Amino acid sequence: MDASAKVRLVADPSPMQALEEKLQDLEKRLEYVEGQVAEDRVALVVFSGDLDRVLASFIIATGAAAMGQQVSMFFTFWGLSVLKKNSLLSGKTLFQKMMALMSPGSSKNLPVSKMNYFGVGAKMMRSMMKKKNVSSLEEMISLARELGVRMIACEMSRDVFGIKESELVADLECGGVASFLADALKSRTSLFI
Repeated sequence: MDASAKVRLVADPSPMQALEEKLQDLEKRLEYVEGQVAEDRVALVVFSGDLDRVLASFIIATGAAAMGQQVSMFFTFWGLSVLKKNSLLSGKTLFQKMMALMSPGSSKNLPVSKMNYFGVGAKMMRSMMKKKNVSSLEEMISLARELGVRMIACEMSRDVFGIKESELVADLECGGVASFLADALKSRTSLFI
């Protein structure tokens, strides 16, 4: 830069001021972009109440957690059956009672998605898994807890089905979709099962 350009720059501070404003704008944009970068997280929506699909969910969740990922699982609609330890009928509407009687009372009663045949398919699958030393769903749920997988029971689905907190296994979070989406928006991987 020649001497006359330096004199003009010092005499007229507006180009320097404009440059500083652009730099501040770029710093704000960079901060925003850095805030949007996905983290080492996996977010799963467990919508299904089918044994085979739920097994897949927990295989992915425990595998990701074992690899150091932060994992959150959002159980909604039929997926809530995975988290039930029993079904209560008292204090429910007629439709909620009917739904409780027609849906699985716990993870041990989940059907398979194909070839269930009144529960025979699920029993066969569990038997084959046991013979091959594959962890049961209940063991995978325990492992997920040990690995710090965050499990969220959908508040809206609980309200619709009339599922009380006392019907669910202990140490769960109950929350809405915003609670799950806060994790999902930061995740490298989001799955709907």
